[in-house]
Amino acid sequence: MEHVFHVTGMTCGHCERAVQQALLEVDANAQVSIDRAANRVVVQSSNASREALAQAIAEEGYTVA
Repeated sequence: MEHVFHVTGMTCGHCERAVQQALLEVDANAQVSIDRAANRVVVQSSNASREALAQAIAEEGYTVA
């Protein structure tokens, strides 16, 4: 299932890696695509709920809209 998030607060490559790693900790098999300029994170996951993925992003300190 594809989950699309609007995420603010990512300002650099380190931020992208932190978000990607947090998402992969929720679902190690997820496919993660991040477009920092558009504040867009797309996750393909059949094992994790939208809520769990959003929580993982928020726990890294980023705002999920």
